[in-house]
Amino acid sequence: QVQLVESGGGLVQAGGSLRLSCAASGRIISIGAMAWYRQAPGKQRELVARITSGGSTNYPDSVKGRFTISRENAKNTVSLQMNSLKPEDTAVYYCNADLLSSILGPRRDYWGQGTQVTVSS
Repeated sequence: QVQLVESGGGLVQAGGSLRLSCAASGRIISIGAMAWYRQAPGKQRELVARITSGGSTNYPDSVKGRFTISRENAKNTVSLQMNSLKPEDTAVYYCNADLLSSILGPRRDYWGQGTQVTVSS
């Protein structure tokens, strides 16, 4: 069984910073891309940042230059440094991993339980 556990959410004022972390544990053979998504009330879940196993990253324009994703492959962790936060960044943030947990496959997506980020104006 595989678990993704997020930490680091909270309440911050606009212009402030937060760092989210996510650790994958359990039966893991390999992890491909890891990512952070967010979902605000009444909105669809959207990609915030993605990083491949080789370290290539991509971000939507809404967070580019403010958010930075990183990972430690040896520890099966991924982090999201969020700077210059805005009220519109308020959402539940979810960790995602494309992960192989059995030598018989297939690779599939796993999700964390989510962590709340609230940015006050």
